[in-house]
Amino acid sequence: MTNVFLRHLRALHSLGPANNDHLSALRVAVSVAVPSLALLVLGRPDLIIYAVFGALTGMYGRSEPHQLRLTHQAQAALVLLSGVGVGVFLSVNHLHSWWLVGVEAVLAGAGSVFSDRVNLKPNGPFFGILALGACASVPTTVPWFAALLIAAASAAFSMVVGFGGWIRGRTWQPGAARSARPLNGPRRQAAIIHAARYILAVGAAGAIGVLSGSGHPHWAMAAAAVPLAGADLPSSVHRGLHRMVGTFLGLVIVAVVLFPAPWAPQGWFPGAQAAALAVLVIVFQFTTELFVTRHYGLAMVSFTPVILLMTQLAAPADPYVLIMERAVETVVGAVIGILVIVLVRRRTLKAVGLLQGPLRRT
Repeated sequence: MTNVFLRHLRALHSLGPANNDHLSALRVAVSVAVPSLALLVLGRPDLIIYAVFGALTGMYGRSEPHQLRLTHQAQAALVLLSGVGVGVFLSVNHLHSWWLVGVEAVLAGAGSVFSDRVNLKPNGPFFGILALGACASVPTTVPWFAALLIAAASAAFSMVVGFGGWIRGRTWQPGAARSARPLNGPRRQAAIIHAARYILAVGAAGAIGVLSGSGHPHWAMAAAAVPLAGADLPSSVHRGLHRMVGTFLGLVIVAVVLFPAPWAPQGWFPGAQAAALAVLVIVFQFTTELFVTRHYGLAMVSFTPVILLMTQLAAPADPYVLIMERAVETVVGAVIGILVIVLVRRRTLKAVGLLQGPLRRT
């Protein structure tokens, strides 16, 4: 275990090969930018959080032909909109603390089964449960259906953007289909074990967050899900370590942005600062997608500001508390996720191959 940890620690400086990442990053940035800027113009930066989670649909199917990408993104939109919808329901009904832990753990297990069934890439239900926790943690200032409609419209727009390149090439592959396979026999057993790990890790991380008095236990739950998307123990440690290091560096950026500066005019948040934060969310989402397949830790350096800045737009909080709780919850969640992987192993290496398939993405 120590050797695995040290090997991945030494690999933090390595960068994977590029594969037209700028095109995928541009699609996602446009998907995030258009609805976010529209809400900013309408004077509702607090609703950008729903638009961003819908727009994350564009992260899926990045290297697939257009017709398969459209199917892939429709499946991903179902996961993301389920997370947003359940999160908004919890927020509207003021169901927090243990309610959030229980509901998010169950959805993590269900999302894991669905992800394994349709072969989602990125693997697992991470973005769905992240959306659930984030939306549940902020007050809903519009009717629940309006929040869900914003997310759905944003997801639909990102699918249009993802399919837009077909207009130029207009190539179609008759009979092409995504590599989804029924969960029967060994795959069913592997999927059940995988889902159980998500429920255990997410539930345990959330329970620790609630018992510790954290205001954001959902961050620990999301961090616990990250290592579980790895294909094996080494890749799980890799993801957990990169998650922690990337988050810490991302928090430095958040501190620079949010902490008061001597030159900053007093009381500028309602207007100019809200616009600045919205633009930074768009920029950082672009750099997240630019590096997510090449270096997961580097992607987390950008994704951490995305999450915290749009949360700050939705429900402004003390930046110091926000940053400290994010750091602590990330470590707690990542460590729990790795421990669950060690303690609840898949029955055979064959089961891992059945679940992950030939197309893996970190």
